[in-house]
This record gives sequence, structure tokens and C-alpha cells, in this order.
Amino acid sequence: MGYTTWAQKADKCIVFDKPAQHFTQSLPVGNGRLGAMMFGGTHTETIILNEISLWSGGRNQPDNPQAYKYLKPIQELLQQGKNVEAQELLQKHFVTEPRQGTCFGNGKDCHYGSYQMLGILNITWQDTLSTNNYKRILDLDTALATTTYIRGQSQITEQLFADFQHDIIWVSLQSTSPDLDIRIDLQRSENASFSVVGNELIMQGQLTNASEKGMKFATIAQVISPKGKLSVQNNTLHIAGTDRITIKISAATSYDHATGTLSDSNPVDTARSYLTQSASISYDTAYLQSLNRYTELFARNTWTMPISNQEASTLTTQERLHRYFAGGSDNQLPILYYNFGRYLLISSSREGLLPANLQGLWADSFQCPWNGDYHLNINVQMNYWLAEPTNLSSLSEPLFRFTKNLVPNGRITAKSYYAAEGWVAHVVSNPWFFTSPGEGAQWGSTLTGGAWLCQHIWQHYLFNGDKEFLREYYPVLRDAALFLQTILIKDNSTGYWVTAPSNSPENAYLFPLPNGEKQPLTTCMAPTMDMQIVRELFANVLQSSEILGVDGKYRSKWCDIIKNTSPNTIGKGGDLNEWLVDWDDAEPQHRHVSHLYGLHPFDEITPWDTPKLAQAAKKTLELRGDAGTGWARAWKINFWARLSDGDKALKLFHKLLKPVTHNPKASTISSGGTYENLFCAHPPFQIDGNFGGTVGLAEMLLQSHGTNNTIRFLPALPSHSDWQKGQVSGMKARKGFTLSFYWENGKIKQVTITSNQGNTCYVLLPAHMSIYNEANKRIVKGQSMDKVVHFQTKKGAIYTIK
Repeated sequence: MGYTTWAQKADKCIVFDKPAQHFTQSLPVGNGRLGAMMFGGTHTETIILNEISLWSGGRNQPDNPQAYKYLKPIQELLQQGKNVEAQELLQKHFVTEPRQGTCFGNGKDCHYGSYQMLGILNITWQDTLSTNNYKRILDLDTALATTTYIRGQSQITEQLFADFQHDIIWVSLQSTSPDLDIRIDLQRSENASFSVVGNELIMQGQLTNASEKGMKFATIAQVISPKGKLSVQNNTLHIAGTDRITIKISAATSYDHATGTLSDSNPVDTARSYLTQSASISYDTAYLQSLNRYTELFARNTWTMPISNQEASTLTTQERLHRYFAGGSDNQLPILYYNFGRYLLISSSREGLLPANLQGLWADSFQCPWNGDYHLNINVQMNYWLAEPTNLSSLSEPLFRFTKNLVPNGRITAKSYYAAEGWVAHVVSNPWFFTSPGEGAQWGSTLTGGAWLCQHIWQHYLFNGDKEFLREYYPVLRDAALFLQTILIKDNSTGYWVTAPSNSPENAYLFPLPNGEKQPLTTCMAPTMDMQIVRELFANVLQSSEILGVDGKYRSKWCDIIKNTSPNTIGKGGDLNEWLVDWDDAEPQHRHVSHLYGLHPFDEITPWDTPKLAQAAKKTLELRGDAGTGWARAWKINFWARLSDGDKALKLFHKLLKPVTHNPKASTISSGGTYENLFCAHPPFQIDGNFGGTVGLAEMLLQSHGTNNTIRFLPALPSHSDWQKGQVSGMKARKGFTLSFYWENGKIKQVTITSNQGNTCYVLLPAHMSIYNEANKRIVKGQSMDKVVHFQTKKGAIYTIK
């Protein structure tokens, strides 16, 4: 038990001085498949358990096969400016039945389903001794959650970790005296039965699917205490008279990740197989083996800055949040948030499994908010923005495979609603690969969800240069483009290619009526985000086709679409138009800023290539304001970083870290912030804000988008004194470069660039610095001012800027 870190690290530790009252105060651990949340109770310890595939619901066919008959009438109405009538027709026919859709975000008991908590492990003390000297820490360096306190005369240490090697959860309880006296039980209030066999607590059950049996699941908690006296009472294990107890928790479901269907396997047998495989492994050995696997990922990328205030290492995380939000100095808190975001992705995404969902994999209910599903109009994409730049590329594999698995259903949906070739996915999806519009056309008819997912496939290729990967996923990109190519129509008034019908995600415009009034509407042609995604997807497919030497006959058509789609336009207020027409916003400060997709994550708008559009994007952000839900504020950090405004990006980061206490009645569109355990408060909890905030910090330190994927160091470094000196290692740039660099007085001092692919490297070279090869021979001479330069690299070679 030699792994407790007593001195907390301000950039690596989340700290509490009391037990959690809600899961937003708990400490999350996970290994991509299993998750657990430590509450750290001193009378009854609560550990919430999760398994990433545990979903109610199941496969169904929700598409309306007759919807396509109304496509042309809707398009004609839009071409005639009859948007009210078009929206009425769309809402009537371009939907699913509510019980076949998401059930308005409450799909636990309908076909769509909901991600669910697996269960709860309770550890209850049998004495009433007082406790003191309490501390609970999640150490991101070691992926270990630890609770310590004095109980009577004994020092108690509880540890919890998710095993990356043996795929189970471990809990260790230790006392300095042989006085442990506890009861252990598993709990789940729905669809579960319980039993005890020897030293094992067994929970098993089956979820419902509205009209048939659903997913099976099982959990086994194996209690090991050679010195303790063990007895059984009412499905509870009682252990007494020992100084150490180890609990090994295994879980499984009947979900088949390879097919996305339910298998005939017995989850109890599967769960026991994990325990059998780890039967001869001690807690200490298992922890060290797991740590090695975790560290290989976590240690790839580090960021440090000299500590601005030593007091941070003595405070709880909640105290630090309040002090930071009030203006106190704590430059280790952004680094802690950055490290936490990378930790969360490592802990909730693993190759071969489902992607991280709206809650990552940490849920405390059977009906998660918005079903805990995969929202395709930004949320699941935001979950993975950080993977490439922060050197966690392999963790995006679940998202790529999920995208590929959407294609078969997406083809049916494309035929049903658009009589189109290719495939489409709209706004929401689940482990059953739902691609339909949903039960509400005002939000569910956004038709570029699948196309947006394709961006991640191309970006993975840009960062890693894996041609075989591109070859495998090229059909997914091509057929997403084929769908759009089929449904694009020429706008009568402009002659541009446009999408119709569509909307700008979840936002509305004010449509002028003949009587002079204005009516909020969502249905339209060519929302700006659609057209940006169309241009991006077709450009990516075109480049992929050329790289792979396929589909040459389609390239001229693709070029025509790229050149002749409805372009970005600037409105009367100097902002970027969100729609084809410069309508007024129904909600000027709406949380979605979808028409800035071209600024981020796409790079169609940059300060150096399109300064007028960049200025319009800035005006848009000023009009939208700084308020918003958690993920919306995170996105704005990225926007301002792309606009090279580090001070504004830092201001938004401060707002993202606004301290929030759990409130079950909080509005879903109220001002977001951060809970005590650093979970992002949408509210309620959504993990995308954590991931979006993390990559926003990365964008402040390094960028490689735009023309030639030029590398830019410290493009949005805040002017605040706390940020003027620092060091980064192991960041990734597009075209296959790994970078390490340090700065002083806000200026880059030295950079090392490792070429992983042997591509030409474009760099905004800081004034008076030069580039040297491995032999320390200068190959590019610095200028009197910052200038974009390029040089040919060799695969595996290391270059220095100094």
C-alpha cells in the first residue's frame, strides 16, 4: 500500500476535505469500459459503478418510409419564401413517432433507451466511532483515488482504481489496527436481483426495451480478506477483525461491440472470467501493471508553468475554484483542468468499445439527462477534439468505428426522407446507431451530423498520415458526400448549391410575416454551418480521392460543389450571417454559435487568410456574449484562441470555471460552470465541456490549422503575468509533427520538432530565431520579423528552433 501521495500536486490533484454529497463531488476513475465514482463516506462509503455499454432500449426502425414524398413540396415552399408553410409540412412528415424517437430525452423505457448507472457498491461501518483528519484525493499522475482519515485511534486508507490491464475495478481498505468491521453490498433499485456465493456478491438483471427483453448485465464484487472473519446476511457480506480488505469488482453486459447487437452470452460468466484472469494477481502488482498502461498515454503530453501561488497546494479544489473565479492567482488550475480533461478521455474511451457519451461513462441514474446519448450537432465531436493535439490519437478509434456503424441505418434514413444515395445521420444517436430526424423537426432535422463526424476521420489522417486508415474509412467520407451531392439544390435567387430543408442547430430566426410581425422559425435553406460542412467534407473527400488514387471521375463535380455553395456572408450588423438571409436572431445570445464552425473546428476562417470574415466572426461572438452553458463556454474559448485573442480566451476560461453546486432543478440553458470535482456543469453535468475546455487551452498554446497547416507557437498566450513562462512537451501538430517548446517573458525560447512522417513543415518562425537539423546545422535563417517558412523533413528526424 505504498502509493499514496501525501503532498498534493496543484497541477495533478483534485482534493476534498469532506465526503461527497452528490456525484459532482465524487472522484471518477475509469479504464474506458468500467467506471467508478468514490464518495469517500466515513460511515457508509458509496461507490457508483458504470459500464460504458449499459443501455436500455434496442434496435428499431423509426424512419418514415413515405417522408421523401414531401421533400420537393417543402423545398418549393422554401424557394418561394413560404417558410411558415414549409416548417409546418416538415414538422408533420420529417419526424419519427415520439415513442420511436428519443422520447423527448426521456427514453429509458422506450425503444431509444438511455445510458444507465450499473449499480452502487456500499461499504458500511458497523461502529459509530468519530473521524477526523479527512482528506480525499484523485491523483491524475497515478489514476488513483484515495481517502484517508483517523477513525477512533486508527488511520484508515481507502484506495480505488480502474485496472487498465485486467479490466476490473479494485478497492482497497486498510487500517493501522486489525479493527475493520464493515458490511458490503451491491445495490440497484431497478431490474436487478442479488445473491451471495462464498466471498462474492452477485448482481444481475435485464433492462427493458419497451416491447421486448433488453440488455442483460451483471456485476460481481469479490471480497478478499485472508485475516478477516467473513459472514453472510441478507445478500450482504460482513467482514470483521482485519486490517486489510480488497474488493475486486467485475462487470459485463450482453452488448456486442463488434456488431452493435445483443449477444446470447451470459454476463455473469463474462464478469467472472475477468476475475479468473486476475485471480493470482495481488492488489499492489495489479496497480503497478495498470499504472504502466495508463502512464504510457497520460505522460505523452505535459504542460508546466512556474507556480504563481504556493497556497494552491494547501487548498481543496473547491476553495481554489472560488478563489480563482474571484480573481486570485493560480496558474496551476488551468494546467490541472487540462490534465483532468486528458485523464477523463483516457478513462472513458478505449479502442474497440463505444465512444465517450454525454456523461463520458459516469452516470448516477437510470434516466440520464438527454439519455446520456451521442448528440451529433457538436457534443460527441467536442468529446474528441482534444485527442489529436494532446497526443491521444488512438483514443478516437471508438468514434471512427461508431461513425462507420451509422452507415447502414444512415442509408435507410437517406432513402426514407430524401430519396437520396449515400448515408445521413441527424442530431442524436445511441448504441443502436439511430440516424433518424427524431420526434421534433425543429431540432431534429439538422442533416449534417454524420458529415460533421467525418471531419474527425480526415483530421486523424492529417495528424498521423496513416494511408491504410484513410483507405478503410474513405467509403464513409465518400458516401456522406454522396448523400449531400444528391440532395443539394440550386437556390433560385442566387444560383448557389444549398441544403434544404435544414436548420441551424437548435436556434431560430425571426421570419417577417405579411402583416409586419415576425415569427420565430427554424426551418430554412442553407444555414451557414451546413454550407461550411459541405465545403469541408467535399474538400476532404477530394484530397482523399487523390491520395488513394480512386474516384477520379467524381472530382470535377466535387470541385464544382466546393466552389459554388452558398458562401459565408457578413450581415448588416457586421457579424457573420447564420442563415442564407440576414434575418434577426430569435435569441441573440443563443448558446449554439454553429455558423462559426468555419472558424473552429473547421479552418475556413482565419485571421491571416480571411481577415474580414475573422472580424465578422469576432463581431458575432461579441453580440452572442460570454454567457452560456458549460460546453458553449468551452467552444467560445476555442473561437477566441483561433482569433489569436489569448486574453479573451482566458476570460472565457475563467467563466467556464465558475463554481457551481449541484442543483437538480437547474435550467438546462442557464449559465454553466464547473462542479466541485471539476466536472463541467451544463447544467446538469455534461462531459463535453471538460473536453472542449481542455482543447481550448491547447489551442492557446499551439495551432497548426489553415493554409499549409502552418505551426504557430503561443498563438493566443494571455498577457497575464502568470502565463509568461512555461514549457510544453509532446504536443501534436497536423502533417505528423510532435513538438516540445518552452517560453519566457511570453516569447518562445526553444522548440524541438520531431517529424513522424517526413512531410514538409511550415512554421511561423519567430523573429531572430533559426531552424537547425539534427547535426545542429542551420537550415532556415531567421528574419527580422515573424515569417512563415518551410523546410523538408526526414521521417524520424528532430529539428530545433532557437
